[in-house]
Amino acid sequence: MYWLIGSLIIIAMMGVLAVADSMAIPTSSSLMDILNTPILSLSLIIFAIILIVIAQFNVPFAKPSHLSQHNAGLSSRNPSYNTSHKSKLFFRISNHVLVAVLAIGLIIGSALQALISHQQAELTEITEPMRVQALVTIEGISDSVYDVATDSGYRQVAVISDISPLVSALAVEDLDAMTSNFLIDENNSLSNNNLYKNNSNNNNNNNNVNDGTYRVLLNAYPKNSSKQSSKKNLDNNPFDRLNYLQPGDQLFMSLALAPLVTSEQALSNPSGFDSYRWLRGRHIDGVANILTVGTSNFTNIEVSKQAFASSSYLQRFQTYINQGRWQLRQHFYQDWSTQTTAAQQAKAVTLSLLTGDRSLINRETKDLYQLAGISHLLAISGTHVLFLAIMLAGAAVLLFDRLWPKVYRYVPRWQVRWWVMIAAAFIYALFTGFDVPAARTAWMLFAIGLVRLTLLPVSTMRVLFALAVLMAWLDPYVLWQAGYWLSFIAVALLLKYDDASYTQSAVISKTASAHNASVVNTAFKRVWIIGKRVFKLQFWLFITLLPITLLLFGKASLWGLVINLFAIGLFGWVIVPLNLLAGLCYLLSPAIADRIWLLVSAIVAKLHELITWLTSLPALSEAWLYTPVNVAILLMVLLSMLPWLLPRGFISRWLALPPLTLLMMTVYANQQSLTTISTLYILPTGDPYISAALLQYPVVNNEQSSTTNTHKTNISWLFLSDHRPNAARTMPSNLKANKLSMTLAQQLGSLSVDTLEGIVVQSSSAGLTDTLTTDKTYLASNASASELLPLTVFQLNQRLPISQYWQAGRSDHWSAFQQAYKVTSQSKDITNISVQRCEQGKTWQLGNGGLSIQALTGWSNIDSPSVWDCTVAIDASLPIRVLKYNAADPLKSIPATAQTLTSSSQPPTHQANMPRARLILNADTHQRIWQMWTLLCPVEPPEQPRTFRNVTWLGHSTSQITAEVISRQTINEMITYDGKMPEATLSLNPAVDTTNTTP
Repeated sequence: MYWLIGSLIIIAMMGVLAVADSMAIPTSSSLMDILNTPILSLSLIIFAIILIVIAQFNVPFAKPSHLSQHNAGLSSRNPSYNTSHKSKLFFRISNHVLVAVLAIGLIIGSALQALISHQQAELTEITEPMRVQALVTIEGISDSVYDVATDSGYRQVAVISDISPLVSALAVEDLDAMTSNFLIDENNSLSNNNLYKNNSNNNNNNNNVNDGTYRVLLNAYPKNSSKQSSKKNLDNNPFDRLNYLQPGDQLFMSLALAPLVTSEQALSNPSGFDSYRWLRGRHIDGVANILTVGTSNFTNIEVSKQAFASSSYLQRFQTYINQGRWQLRQHFYQDWSTQTTAAQQAKAVTLSLLTGDRSLINRETKDLYQLAGISHLLAISGTHVLFLAIMLAGAAVLLFDRLWPKVYRYVPRWQVRWWVMIAAAFIYALFTGFDVPAARTAWMLFAIGLVRLTLLPVSTMRVLFALAVLMAWLDPYVLWQAGYWLSFIAVALLLKYDDASYTQSAVISKTASAHNASVVNTAFKRVWIIGKRVFKLQFWLFITLLPITLLLFGKASLWGLVINLFAIGLFGWVIVPLNLLAGLCYLLSPAIADRIWLLVSAIVAKLHELITWLTSLPALSEAWLYTPVNVAILLMVLLSMLPWLLPRGFISRWLALPPLTLLMMTVYANQQSLTTISTLYILPTGDPYISAALLQYPVVNNEQSSTTNTHKTNISWLFLSDHRPNAARTMPSNLKANKLSMTLAQQLGSLSVDTLEGIVVQSSSAGLTDTLTTDKTYLASNASASELLPLTVFQLNQRLPISQYWQAGRSDHWSAFQQAYKVTSQSKDITNISVQRCEQGKTWQLGNGGLSIQALTGWSNIDSPSVWDCTVAIDASLPIRVLKYNAADPLKSIPATAQTLTSSSQPPTHQANMPRARLILNADTHQRIWQMWTLLCPVEPPEQPRTFRNVTWLGHSTSQITAEVISRQTINEMITYDGKMPEATLSLNPAVDTTNTTP
C-alpha cells in the first residue's frame, strides 16, 4: 500500500502538469486564495503522517489455532463476547475506510497542489514580447560569462522590478542617471524622475506593463560586429561589466522581454532539449535580452542594506554564500585571457568540482565529458556526493578500526559510518552553495540516518521514497528535472550496495584472521575484492541507470562503463579531497590554496588528455547508444530487474528471461521501423535559413549501388542548403561548423545511421572559389555562411563514413581547404573526402533503379554564382513519407504540413495507381536559377502522360520559384522547411493538408 499510494501521488502530479502544459486550463484566483500552496503542502504532510500512523498500528497478525478454538468456545457461551467481536470488526472496517479516504485525499490533494503551482506560474509569466527599462536585481551567480574572444554569452537569473515601457533607445548615461535618482529617492521609487515620468506618460494610453516583479533569465551574446573588438577596454564594451556583477547587485537596464518557448515549439530544437521545462523548473517567468546596461550599480550602501533587512534570513544567507562563490570565481578568472585553452578548462573544471560553478567550462569540454560518460562528475549531486560520502565513511571506519576501536563501545559501527556520511555530504553541499541537487542528497542522508538512530520501524527505501514525495509536494516542478529522477535512483542503488559491501568486508576480515594469512596475501585479496566490487558497482549502476538515461536524454555513452572505473576513484580519492583542502586553505592562506589548485589543475589537464586520446581511438569510435525509450520499454526493464532487486530466493531469477526477451524484440523492432520505411526527415539545425534533410530508403532484394556495403539494408543521403536570398538582407548565421556537425551526427545516430551514401550541399560556396584563407580562428570558429556547409561536411566525415560528396558551384580549392584545416587543427587522424560538382544533369541511381537522385539546376560553367545552386529531384519506386524530426523521441516524428495545389494538372484516371513518386528538394537564392531552367529545359507537350503519380516540392518560403515552373513540373504538394509558403503559391489556390504527406 505504501508504494502504491506514493506512486499514484507522483503519477497524478505528473499527469496534471502534463495536461496543464498541453491545454489551456481556466485560472481560478479564488481557488488559489483558499488553497494556498504552503498551507496545502502542510496539510498533505499532516495527512500523510496520520495515514502512516494508522497503517503502522493496524498490522494484522496471525492467531494460533488453539486460541481460535478457545475464542470460538467463548463466543458460544458468552453473548457479550460476540458484541465485542462485532465492535472490533466494525472498528477494523472503519479503519480501512479511513485509510482509503486519506489515501484518496492525498492523491487528490497532490493533484491540486500541482494544478495550483501551475496556475501560480501562469499568473506571473511573461505573455508577450515587450521592450522595457527595469531595475535588475542579480540573483545567484551567472550560468556563463560574457567573453567575445570565445563567443561565450552571459546568462544570469535576476529579478526585475520598477518596470516601464521603453519608447526610445536609452544610452548608458540615461541608465546611470536613473540609478542616481533611484538612490536619492527615499521610498525606492522613481516617481520624481523626469525621465521615468516622460516615458511612463507617453505610454499610459498604449501599453499596459505589470507593476510587479518578474524572475527572468538575462541573456547577452556577442554580436558578429563586435568580435573584432575583443581586446578593447572595459569602457568601450559595456557588456564586459556583466561579469563583475555580484549577487545582490542592483542596476537599471533596458531589456527585450520574451515569453518562454512552449514544449511544442521546443521540438524544433536540434538537440531535443526542452528549454521550457528546464526554465519552468527553475521558476523562470520569461527571457530578457539585454539591450543596454548601466555602468553604475549600488552594493554595500545604505539602500542595499535596507533591501537586505527587508528580506528573510534565508535569502540573506544565500546571498552571502553566493557572493563568496562569486569571489572564488573571480579568483580563478584572474589572467584568464593569458592562459592556454587547456589550462583554462582545467581550472574551470576545478572550480566546478569545488563550488558547482560551471560558468567557465566551454562547450568542447562539456561535450568531452558527455562522450566519456562522466558529465555527472561536473555536477555536485547524486552519485558523486554519495560515492564520496561512502568512501570517507569507509576510511573513517578503517581509521577507527586501526587506532580507536574502543569507540565502538559507545557508538555502534554503522552509526559512525552514517554520521561521517551525513557530515561529508553537508560539508560538501556547503562548498557548493547548497545547490538543490547537493542539498537534496544531504537531507536524504540525514533523514535516513535519523530514522536508523531513532530505531523507527521504517525501512531505508521507504524513507527515500517519502522524501521523493515530500520534495514533489514542496515543488511540483521538480518532477520535470532529470536530476531529481537520477538522484533518487542512484541513491537507492548506492545505499543498497553500501550495506552489501560492508557485509562482504566483514566476512573477508573474519576469514583472513581465522586462517592467519600473511599481510601481503591479505592485502592482495583485499585489493582484488575491492576492485571487483567497484567494477560490479559501476556495471550495476550503468545497466540500471541506462533506461532512465535514454528516456531523459535520448542517448547514453558506452564509454562511461570504462572511464568511470578510474575517473570516479580519481575524482573521489584525489581531486575532490585536494579541492576541499584548498578551499579550506583559501580562507587562511590564498597562496597555499593556489599551490594546491595548481596541482589539481595539472591532474585534471592530464585527465583531459587521456580521455581525448581514448575517445579518439578508431576501433572504439562508436561510443553513443541511441535507443528511443518509452513507458512500455521502462516497464519491461523494471520487470526484468525485479527478480534481481528482490531478496535472493524470493522469486526465481529465471523469471527475468521473458520480459528481457520481449525487451530485446521491442528495441530491435523500434530500430527496424526507422530503416524499413522510405522516409525523408527534416532535421532542425537551429537556423531558420539552414536546412538539413535525411533520406532513408530501404534496399529491396539487397540490390544496392556499387559503393556501398552489400550487407546494408538501407541507403541514406543527407541534403544541406542555405536558403538566404541574395536579393534581401537577412541576419547572418550564428551557427558554427563544429556545432552543426556534432548536432547532425547525434541526429543521424538516433536514426540508426552509421554511414552515408552521400551528402549533397545544394548551396554554392564562395570560399571554395575565391582566395583561401588559412587563419585558424577563421576556419575553426568564424566561418561565414559560405564556408559553413562545406566545413560541416568535412567535420562530419571525421565522425562517420561518407561515400560521395556533391557540392553546388565550383570547388577548385576544396583540396587546399582540407589541407589547411588539417594543418590548423593539428590532428594526424583526419580523413579526406573527394568532391563532385552538383550541376544540372548529374545523376546517381540504385542498382535496381528503384531510387535515383538527379540534379535539376546548377550551371557552374557559367561565371555567375546566381545560377550555381543545385535543386535535386528524388525519384523512387516506393512512396516517401516526409517527417519533421523529433529530437526528443525520433519514433514520434510527426508528418510535415503539406499544401495541396488544386490548380496543378492531375494525372489521367488510368495512371492514378502508378507506383513512382518524385520529391523535389529546392535550393535557390536567386530568381535566375528558374529563369535558366525555363530556357534550357524543353516544354513537354500537354498530351504526354505524367511519369510520376505524385510530385512533392520541399523548399523554403524565400524560394524564387514561379507558378510556371510549378505547373511545368506538375507539382501537386508543397512543403516548406519554415512552415510558410512561397509567393508563387498564392495564385495556385493551395489547400492545407496536414495528414497526407506521403506521395
